[in-house]
Amino acid sequence: MRVRPQTGLDIDGFTLGEKLHEGGFATIWEVTHPLYRTPLVMKVPKILDGYDGPTIVGFEVEQMILPRLTGPHVPKVYGVGDFSVMPYVVTERIPGESLLVRFRDAPLPVSDAIELAARMADALHDLHRQHVIHLDLKPENFLQRPSGEMVLVDYGLSRHDQLPDLLAEEFTIPMGTFPYIAPEQFLGARNDPRSDIFALGAMIYQAATGKLPFGKPEKLRGVRPRLWRDPVPPRALVPDMPDWLQEIILRALEVDPAKRYQTAAQIQFDLTHPAQVKLTARGLKQRQDGAGVVWRRWWKMRGVKGFAAPVSVQEQIGKAPILLVAVDLSPEMEALADLLRQNVQRMLVTQPDMRVACVNVIKTSRIAIDATVDDEGQNLHVARLVGLRHWAEGIDLGEERLTFTVLEGTDPAAAIIDYAGHNNVDHILMGARGHSSTRRYLGSVSSQVVAEAHCSVTVIRRRGADEAAEPEAAAAE
Repeated sequence: MRVRPQTGLDIDGFTLGEKLHEGGFATIWEVTHPLYRTPLVMKVPKILDGYDGPTIVGFEVEQMILPRLTGPHVPKVYGVGDFSVMPYVVTERIPGESLLVRFRDAPLPVSDAIELAARMADALHDLHRQHVIHLDLKPENFLQRPSGEMVLVDYGLSRHDQLPDLLAEEFTIPMGTFPYIAPEQFLGARNDPRSDIFALGAMIYQAATGKLPFGKPEKLRGVRPRLWRDPVPPRALVPDMPDWLQEIILRALEVDPAKRYQTAAQIQFDLTHPAQVKLTARGLKQRQDGAGVVWRRWWKMRGVKGFAAPVSVQEQIGKAPILLVAVDLSPEMEALADLLRQNVQRMLVTQPDMRVACVNVIKTSRIAIDATVDDEGQNLHVARLVGLRHWAEGIDLGEERLTFTVLEGTDPAAAIIDYAGHNNVDHILMGARGHSSTRRYLGSVSSQVVAEAHCSVTVIRRRGADEAAEPEAAAAE
């Protein structure tokens, strides 16, 4: 016997309180449980008296995926109910409203739009690393914790790489929120994480301009023109928008997934390193493409049935990782720096879409923090940046995938670890100065990075002046 949700209902120890929200497919209720002091909410699908296939299957998908997710960017699950009595999912209650409230005030100040975009990209990358493509990104599906992390909700249309895709098995009609879905979703694809990057680009466009890049189509056929029609350039709507931000937005909105950012980590990296975003014609556009260009694009796309997609989310992330190379520019470390460069070049053979972040650390004194000028009055940051660029000569990458950063801190290892964490670095490559009794007892920068980094780390060590170096790879968990 099925039970309908109502205030005061007790089910599996959860007591329903106030109805907090009613959407088209589900209701959200405040709930309590004697075992949990955490504020909780219960989501219950709105299943009609007749058969409501998409709602039922979508809720089954959410019940499958959500309990498998962890971390600050997803709500913690406390209970799941089956369809025999009343289907539900109970999660922690994230205080505050969804981003839809913020987006109603768009266009936001550029600085606010950039900060929101970077936080959304960070959350999306974390989701992708857990094998999930969301496929329904929109402002109302983002919440924000008091600590700042974005939380993604509503997984009814999502796909998990390691679970059956029930929606694809049951339905052939493309699903999603029309203003945000990617061209390949319109064509029926549900297996490309870059679809989420397209939706993220549409949201950044909306936050920065107050407009939707492709309008607000109410029917599916209204989505089709985005296969050949480009949006109005954001700077035509907001003239004081930085050209680098338009570059990021329009790259995320490319029709062909292969021309977009390949991972959410890459778009987050550019949003937080604007000075190193390489401008192309995208960033400088002032108007939409002309009729001739659009017609040629329409002619090309009229027979397209789909785009090449990765085998899995993990494969896509693995093809386009962010590599942090910690380069010691000391004269005595020149030979080791050469070995680092050679290893980067070898890695690019197998991972040609890799992004390389070249990093050097200026170690400061705990007493005198200002270390920006050396004894001869030269600016250390400028000198180190020049040194990094010189070191990177010979690495065959476009400037948009090769960046240079000089960090500063009393603890070089902590600076590297912090940079890697904030920029979703997938792998750290660094050198070790060799063995000594002092380093054995006091530790080294490389050993600290290996022990504390939340990504894999490869340490290159020279065994001797005339000996070939061998990498020591360590997985830092």
